[in-house]
Amino acid sequence: MRTDKPLLKVHDLHVAYGKATVVHGISLEVRNGEFTVMLGRNGAGKSTTLHAISGLIPKKAGRVEFDGRDLTNATPRDIVRAGIVQVLEGHRVFTMLTVEDNLLIGTYARSPGGDRAKLARIYELFPELKEKRDDHASRLSGGQQQILAVAQGVIGEPRLLILDEPSAGLAPMVIDRILSVASELCKGGMAILLVEQLVEKALRHAGYCYLVETGRIAAAGTPREIQASDVLHQTYLGGHAAAGT
Repeated sequence: MRTDKPLLKVHDLHVAYGKATVVHGISLEVRNGEFTVMLGRNGAGKSTTLHAISGLIPKKAGRVEFDGRDLTNATPRDIVRAGIVQVLEGHRVFTMLTVEDNLLIGTYARSPGGDRAKLARIYELFPELKEKRDDHASRLSGGQQQILAVAQGVIGEPRLLILDEPSAGLAPMVIDRILSVASELCKGGMAILLVEQLVEKALRHAGYCYLVETGRIAAAGTPREIQASDVLHQTYLGGHAAAGT
């Protein structure tokens, strides 16, 4: 049972695109140092929920609290400064800048001139980026660009790192690398909120899980509880718990 106070608390979140409501009252919590995973089919409302938490899209109703502070109507910049950083889906990096300049951009929210002192820790976590630090990001492979995008989020030292489907289009080795680093960050006290399609890999690292179906929380619990859930087997996986998507 999760007994400690939540770091992130989302209560009765509703999000609409025009007249179409796509998130119908989602409530969830993430705790310090916890690896929390949101699972669900494409179009279930997972990424929309993340974007609303990060202030990237407006909320129709509901409340978002972070460390006891109301961030429901905060701007994306204020949300980052509060300690929440989201890594968007799709290898979004500045391709015409070097790897190192991309990393320094990740420090701007708290250090307007950049903070080179934080590079050492990032290169320790992601040694493959150290080897490429003077290369333009356009010369990286898709997997390397995704690692760079994650590292750009990590370097700002958020209290909560949100990862939106970092596995999309990547080789299994790269996916395992990203999830392993995320787990290591949790051990250091950072909270992770991950949206992922690769169920088996996500559950291997998760401490707590939410299963989203048609914009609602269909089930919640530990990885073992979710794996045993009829909702997971019948609705999401069609009866095949080891499926990858």
